[in-house]
Amino acid sequence: MADLSRRNIGLGRKPGLIVVDMSLGFTQPESPLGGHFDSVIEATATLVEVCRARDFPIVYTTVVYDRDEDASVFRARLPSLNILKRGSAWVDIDPRLKPLTSDMLAEKHYPSAFVGTQVDRHLRAQGADSAIVVGLTTSGCVRATAVDALSHNYPTVVVKEAVGDRNLKAHDANLHDLHAKYADVMSLEETLQLLAEGDKP
Repeated sequence: MADLSRRNIGLGRKPGLIVVDMSLGFTQPESPLGGHFDSVIEATATLVEVCRARDFPIVYTTVVYDRDEDASVFRARLPSLNILKRGSAWVDIDPRLKPLTSDMLAEKHYPSAFVGTQVDRHLRAQGADSAIVVGLTTSGCVRATAVDALSHNYPTVVVKEAVGDRNLKAHDANLHDLHAKYADVMSLEETLQLLAEGDKP
């Protein structure tokens, strides 16, 4: 059965960039949660630079657990998440992305950047009218965040080169599904062009 008819929404005048779980626990291949994502980091760093130059809000998320009861069902299902305890280097944002203190760092327990955080409130306060979602992993926290961005009524773009997954089939299937229903899945080049067009009066 074919996908539903859809159309691209694009971005507003001031998109917020949500960098999902680009912490060392996910970006480093020696981590049980990690993989080889150098190209994803490079594409994300490009978007960070462009969005920062335009004074767009930038949000980094990281999964952090303080107590055994934090997301206990999720962690029972995926025991590797237990490395993401406060004080562990695994929860630190990859320094290649050069986060600033002026960027929002949202600590979360669950897949979506919007659940149990102040991400939506922060984006609204900064005047964000749409969202660019990048990060790790496509089939998990990126998907959950993109779906919730739509659920919070943000036109949403997911950038193909700036998301990654340990499972390539899951990566491709989720990008297809996100594009079919929830977000505009665009290339980095297309996204940069869209941002450049937004600069025009």
